[in-house]
Amino acid sequence: MQQIRFCLSQAMPLFWKPYTSDVTNFIGELKAKKPTLEAEQRAGRALLWDKALDRTAQAEWQDAKVPQQPYVYQTQPD
Repeated sequence: MQQIRFCLSQAMPLFWKPYTSDVTNFIGELKAKKPTLEAEQRAGRALLWDKALDRTAQAEWQDAKVPQQPYVYQTQPD
């Protein structure tokens, strides 16, 4: 049976600091410099994405869809 040797130089240090990427550090610095950044991002998102949906208009649009032909560019014979 082989003995497993434990080398102290390869062990994780007692006060190990977790790794943070350059991008994470950059975003943290950016948020620290401009604390209103997240609120501005949410306001910008609300302009385009956070909208109330009109369910009746969606249902009418779905009902008005015309099925696509198998070959889109084929003209219908008269």
